[in-house]
Amino acid sequence: MWVMVIRMYDGLLFFPVTAFAPDGSVDLDAFRAHVRAGVDAGAAAVFACCGTGEFHALTPEEFRDCVAAAVEETAGRVPVVAGTGYGTALAIRYARLAEEAGADGLLAMPPYLVVPDQAGLLRHYTELAAATPLDVLVYQRDNAVLTPDTAVALARTEGVIGLKDGLGDLALMQRIVSAVRAEGLDLLYVNGLPTAELTAAAYRGIGVTRYSSAVFCFAPDLALAHHRALASGDGATVDLLVDGFYRPLVELRSRGRGYAVSLVKAAVRRGGLDVGEVRPPLSEPAPEHVDALVLLVERARALLEQRGA
Repeated sequence: MWVMVIRMYDGLLFFPVTAFAPDGSVDLDAFRAHVRAGVDAGAAAVFACCGTGEFHALTPEEFRDCVAAAVEETAGRVPVVAGTGYGTALAIRYARLAEEAGADGLLAMPPYLVVPDQAGLLRHYTELAAATPLDVLVYQRDNAVLTPDTAVALARTEGVIGLKDGLGDLALMQRIVSAVRAEGLDLLYVNGLPTAELTAAAYRGIGVTRYSSAVFCFAPDLALAHHRALASGDGATVDLLVDGFYRPLVELRSRGRGYAVSLVKAAVRRGGLDVGEVRPPLSEPAPEHVDALVLLVERARALLEQRGA
């Protein structure tokens, strides 16, 4: 949809966590509050029920309800993109649920379990795009890695508008950007690494200026400070945040499996909004690691205050 494409060019992309009540059910009130806070803070788009939102752990009914809640909370202020995944048939089913819920677009996550070849990936995304009027953003990572030729074919596919890269292979991304451009085509590119701020400057060098921010979930002020500094060419502030916050955050995140989700969710809780724990098969982060993250956030805010940024 044109609204999504235009408005996603500016600002940070917000991937809210999905809130769960103490009994394990979805807590729509807390989820709505989380989405509302992110939009009020300045998110450019809401990506509901994606990786950080534990798409893998949601039933179709819970997925539909959460996407609908996000749509209602954003009230047209920003686009809502819903996750979809698994095999082609289920991806299409989730796409239709997202459409019914009022979503503006889809993030097509890697197919479940199998390691497909390029022809299989192309067929998967082509059939998904053909089955829905929603714009499709393809998520490249793990078992869904595209060659430049496949990216060109997707750029020619009606309904496929972009590529979110969670792989981190800058040489491959440069080849993809170049190949698509050489054919006179265009895709919307997003740096979607778990802590994209750490590589945002490098991606910017190959023309990928948009990125998602997990930090925005629990410290939107820090995420926005980095985004403003990067966009304005304030290299000193970017370096300050990378050295004093984002690099230590990545090192902390690497200390536990699933921390790209569970540590973020724990940080949202520590920030005052009870979004519950992660669902299995993920586990809660070690308390000392959550404490360390809280200290990192406090330190980063102090550094920015000292700098006057």
